[in-house]
Amino acid sequence: MKKITSITILLLCLTWFITGCDNEPKYNPDTTISMALSSEPSSLDPAMTYGLSESTVELAIFEGLTRLDEHNIPQPALAERWEITPDGLTYTFHLRQNIKWTDGTPITAHDFVYSWCRALNPDTGCGNSYMLFNILNAEEYNSGEATEAEVGLKALDDQTLQVTLKEPAAYFLNLTAFHAFYPVPKHIVDNAPDTWASNSNTIIGCGPFKIIKWAHASEIILERNETYWNSEIVKSDHIKMPISESRSTRLTMLESHLTDLIIDPPAADEERLTQMGLYKTTPMLGTSYYVFNVTKPPFDKVEVRKAFAMSIARQDLIDKVIKNGKKPAYTFVPPGITVDNKDFISESGHLIEEDVQQAQKLLKSSGYNGEPITILYNTSEVNKAISEAIQAMWKTNLGVEVELTNQETKVFYDSREHGQYQVAIANWVADFADPVNFLDVFSDKTNDAQYHNPAYNQLMALAHKEINPHKRLEYLHQAEKMLFDDCVIIPLYYTNQVLVINPAFKGYICSPMGTIDLIKAYKEKQ
Repeated sequence: MKKITSITILLLCLTWFITGCDNEPKYNPDTTISMALSSEPSSLDPAMTYGLSESTVELAIFEGLTRLDEHNIPQPALAERWEITPDGLTYTFHLRQNIKWTDGTPITAHDFVYSWCRALNPDTGCGNSYMLFNILNAEEYNSGEATEAEVGLKALDDQTLQVTLKEPAAYFLNLTAFHAFYPVPKHIVDNAPDTWASNSNTIIGCGPFKIIKWAHASEIILERNETYWNSEIVKSDHIKMPISESRSTRLTMLESHLTDLIIDPPAADEERLTQMGLYKTTPMLGTSYYVFNVTKPPFDKVEVRKAFAMSIARQDLIDKVIKNGKKPAYTFVPPGITVDNKDFISESGHLIEEDVQQAQKLLKSSGYNGEPITILYNTSEVNKAISEAIQAMWKTNLGVEVELTNQETKVFYDSREHGQYQVAIANWVADFADPVNFLDVFSDKTNDAQYHNPAYNQLMALAHKEINPHKRLEYLHQAEKMLFDDCVIIPLYYTNQVLVINPAFKGYICSPMGTIDLIKAYKEKQ
């Protein structure tokens, strides 16, 4: 049966490969690389996306003022240099001469002002807008309390961008490498604001590659961008990105030499792939968790949320379902993030306990009447398996009937954003290495949990303003503890990046933020 299944998958892969070659030029195998995507990008609008598949493609076709190197340090990119005032509040970025969009239109400082204000404009509905709230009056503009003209952004001329912050932020340069800070082409976006980033014919970028094909749910193809300011460091002429949510299909693609790199192989193949020298894990600053809609019954009661949270056996879940070297999570902020010369998690302790008997008592005293609840997850083999395992745990430990609903990724994100769920699977990977990048998620006015706690928001505001590292650390720990006292999330495991790689595939950079930079990637001749 296993042999028949493998043959079937291979035939499907070959069908994909042959179909994908229709009406296309032939690609030089020596200068063409391939990386399989684990999900269909919901969009390639860098202001509007959240997932790692989107971020990896966007990193190839767009670029910010800076770009992170292999040590996660921001290096000059579209900006060739900058100055920072001694008080840390004003950044002056000097753009490179003759940088262009892929259609040949010049890129100017005005494009950055437009793009960042677009992300902040409340009418845009950008879920990443809070990432720009370090900028003076950015949050006020986003909430309708200030005008666009009052935001601390100014194009002094075509080549010079001035950014004024509301308070010093040591990580601001790292932020400028994040996809929400990429410029987007006004002359394209304004003509089709809702559709420009979902069609290869209208996506105009500024990165090392340009998109030449997007067969939705099937394949994305990128081509070297000859107008890119640093095109001489780009090692490959084309990147093929087949798309499959099936781990087994992605692995068969790699073993059939149809792709060079995949993420998240089937857990059952870990030992075999390790023995073959194809299996690799890299660090990642991320946490996989369940998020409650704290306004949706029965999870509008904190006692009910805690009962469900306490009745999950994480290590059992990892050993039987997740595998791949994952570690159980008892905090939201993952290990590996340093604050005041300490790993933040070292002082956190366990913020959630596993105690089935206490969970049963809490549920009984909460007044919960036993109505069925629904877990929402996006289509994925591992998400399905996790949801089924937790469904069984809640049935066994709490006697609760649990229904499962899966949605295509784009619909899933929309459902979470609009609170159309009870409890949903979620994953957060750092955009920059600081606890605020995790904890700010739930101080955002539009957070998925519909969680609005003034005391929590005040702690996060104090953490942002505090320059004393000891006091800042204290505020951040208090905020994370409050998040668990209110039981907004159920952390499951800390993420890592699991790859299967063609040994000839070289030059890629795996970020601890989960993206894979292919700017220097190439394939050695065999």
